[in-house]
Parts: sequence; structure tokens; C-alpha cells
Amino acid sequence: MSEKTCLNLSEIMDCLPQRYPFLMLDKIIEIDGHKSAIGIKNITFNEPVFQGHFPGEPIFPGVLIIEGMAQTAGAIVIAEERGSGKKFDVYMLTIDKAKFRKPVVPGDRLEYHLELLKRRGPIGRYLAIAKVDGVVVAEAEVGAMMREAK
Repeated sequence: MSEKTCLNLSEIMDCLPQRYPFLMLDKIIEIDGHKSAIGIKNITFNEPVFQGHFPGEPIFPGVLIIEGMAQTAGAIVIAEERGSGKKFDVYMLTIDKAKFRKPVVPGDRLEYHLELLKRRGPIGRYLAIAKVDGVVVAEAEVGAMMREAK
């Protein structure tokens, strides 16, 4: 089992299959095993999504905020399992209680605060709260399943 307290971009890419422009994480900090972590995404005007969402008033899509939450959970679970010598994939199963409170715009530093609610075998459920400057902008419960890679 890994005892990492943060993951840089290269380490995240070692854990997750997503790549630009669909990788929604720049780094992960304050990791406590698979129990909790804070993922960071720096929102820039150069994000391809801003070409159409929305011209003249760019707003980072809520669905991509949820994706960033799920990627944060997946990365910390896979990073912790690294010590086992096995490779794993993580698949999103559920999104519940999603709420979007404030828009996220270019220049924001989006933080995904995750806390494990329950884990049974390969299935885990996390409370995820997205914040910008300490203000909650979105929240959800995300569930995922870990599976040994082929």
C-alpha cells in the first residue's frame, strides 16, 4: 500500500487513462490513503470547452466538475493499490445528490474535496465537494468500482 501524500501530474497520468483535454486534474494534495484527498484543477481560458460553453461568458460545465471529482477518487484508489503489484482500472457507477451552487470561470482554482463514505470490496462511494476560494460551487456523491486491469 502506498503512503503518498500528494500526486503530481505525471503520477496522476500513471494512475488514470484520461488525457488532455479530458484529464480534469492538475495535482492531488492532502491524500489520506483512499479515505480522503483534495484534487486541484486550474481553470484557464484556453480550455477547449470554452469555445462553445459559452462564447462571451465562459462557464466550466458541471458535468466536467463531476468528472474531476470521479478522477480524483479513482487516482487515489489506484495510487494506494500500487504497492500490491497489480494494475487496476476504476469505473464510475453512480452520481447522486449532485448540486451546482456557483459558476466556475477561467482564472478559478477548482478544488475537489473528497471523503470516503463507504467501501465494500471493489466498490467505493465518496462525498465530493468542489470549492473555489473556499466557497462551495458544487457537490455530489460519486460511486465507483475498481477492477483488475487485463
